[in-house]
Amino acid sequence: MSTLVIVGHPDLTTSRMSAALCAAARSVPGTSIRVLSDVSTDGRFDVHAEQQALTEASDIVLLYPTYWYSTPGQLKRWMDEVFTRGWAYGTGGAGALVGKTLRIVTTTGGAEDAYQPGRLHSFEYDAILAPLKATAHRLGMLWAEPLVIHAARDVTDEQLTGLEDDVRDLLDSSYQALSA
Repeated sequence: MSTLVIVGHPDLTTSRMSAALCAAARSVPGTSIRVLSDVSTDGRFDVHAEQQALTEASDIVLLYPTYWYSTPGQLKRWMDEVFTRGWAYGTGGAGALVGKTLRIVTTTGGAEDAYQPGRLHSFEYDAILAPLKATAHRLGMLWAEPLVIHAARDVTDEQLTGLEDDVRDLLDSSYQALSA
């Protein structure tokens, strides 16, 4: 089994942060990367191929920039198309993702302290992750601690190098656990 990273940035060529984190993930043994903008045709996905990739992984990571307190539309569309009834859930039996781990790696434009009640964004970031936590729960997946990178536009090159290391360590620890 392996780790599958689903990259939900709509255009990695325009992203310093998501592109760097994706490149860091590519360097980790046992990690497969699916960049949604590369695997869609006319905005649609090969559902069977996506489901097969998910089936082969034990850990699933969604890597994306936060857009308006949510995932980018392309990632949401992927989830809607791929997490189908009868495969991912429903019909009285366990779905294909039961027991797999779901982890979020996301970036925000806002500072961390702005994600508090009474502040600019009014909610702690953890509350914004509730729909994805609910999805993991509904699909019988294990929720792993997310990596949320706030104020992504303000990250220095030195900080970015550290964040790339954090992503590699996070994925490598998953790989080591799977190999044990």
